[in-house]
Amino acid sequence: MTEEEIYALPYRPCVGIMLCNRHGGIFAGQRLDNPTAAWQMPQGGVEKNEDPRNAALRELEEETGIPANAVEIIAQTDDWIPYDLPHALVPKLWKGKYRGQKQQWFLMRFLGDDDLVNIQTEHPEFSQWCWMPADQLLDSIVPFKRATYEQVLREFQSQLA
Repeated sequence: MTEEEIYALPYRPCVGIMLCNRHGGIFAGQRLDNPTAAWQMPQGGVEKNEDPRNAALRELEEETGIPANAVEIIAQTDDWIPYDLPHALVPKLWKGKYRGQKQQWFLMRFLGDDDLVNIQTEHPEFSQWCWMPADQLLDSIVPFKRATYEQVLREFQSQLA
C-alpha cells in the first residue's frame, strides 16, 4: 500500500484498559504473537453499536479472565486517542482496512486477588503478565504505541495510587 492509501484509511474504534492493583502496579501482558519484548495493557475493538465502557469490561475479561465485578472504573480519557501502525503492518492487520486505532482508555482499580487473573483464555493474547510500575511501562512497550501510553499516563496521573 502507498503512503497516501494508508493515510486515507480510517482508525479502528478500540478501548484500552489501565488496570491498577492496590499496590500501584499496572497490569501488563507480553504479547503472545511477538517474540521480542512487546508488553501492553489490555485493549481491543469496540463492536458495532457497543458502548465503549461495556467493550472495556468485555475486553478485560476476554484477555485477562478478570470479571467486571472484580474492578471499579475510576476514570476514562476525555477523548479518543489515535495511533498509527507502522506502514508495513497496515496490510497485515484487520485485512488492511485501518491505518491504526483510536482508543478510549479506562482507568480501573482491581479489587480482587491475583488468582482471578487467567491469561489462558479462549483466544489468548499474552504469554505472561505482571504488575508493572508506571515508570517502567513506557520502556517496555512497542515504540509505535509509546506516545499513546504517555498521553494515557498523563491523563490518569492524578488518579494513580
